[in-house]
Amino acid sequence: MLLDTIEQETGAAPRYSVIWLHGLGADGTDFAPIVPELVREGWPAIRFVFPHAPVRAVTINNGMRMRAWYDIRDLDLANRADQEGVNASVAQVEALIDNEIARGIDAARIFLAGFSQGGAIALSAGLRRQAPLAGLIGLSTYLPGAANAAALLAEGAQAQPVFMGHGTQDPVVPFGAGEQSAVALRKLGFQVDWHHYRMPHSVCAEEIADLGAWMSLRLAKA
Repeated sequence: MLLDTIEQETGAAPRYSVIWLHGLGADGTDFAPIVPELVREGWPAIRFVFPHAPVRAVTINNGMRMRAWYDIRDLDLANRADQEGVNASVAQVEALIDNEIARGIDAARIFLAGFSQGGAIALSAGLRRQAPLAGLIGLSTYLPGAANAAALLAEGAQAQPVFMGHGTQDPVVPFGAGEQSAVALRKLGFQVDWHHYRMPHSVCAEEIADLGAWMSLRLAKA
């Protein structure tokens, strides 16, 4: 079954889609307000899809149940992500991508974006894509299991451009973790546009402007 989603379309008969994954404890409404701030005049019609992650127990939050893309078992990044949960969420994201394709949007015109935990899933899913997407967007996030990423890399996945943005004062996902993930992706052959901002675990107007400029280039090529 497909995850429940919130959708916004910027015009009739969308030619592109953006699937945007929220962070831990949030839901699909979290980034919906970003659409009017991000979209630029002259862009083709886009369907924004904001899915709700499943509700599950989160170990580091004393087992409290909340929307999460995977369990967080440890503050140490090397052991933080529940790999089974990551794999399950990647499969759910793939189902959303397939749904957009069934609605007439080619994979090459679908962007996969995510913040924090959602960004970790976006990057993980991107590694495994055999049919490249228009681009991968990871905000305030990291690549889970980076040491084993090469084993999961699909042939041709490196064709997907990557935008990563991170706050230098992030207390949740350390700045260094994001920076190291960008390096790891580059070593795998991805073109990564890395940006940093003087902010905590959040987004800022400068980041949205940079992302808009990056997307404009990809929308012009696709």
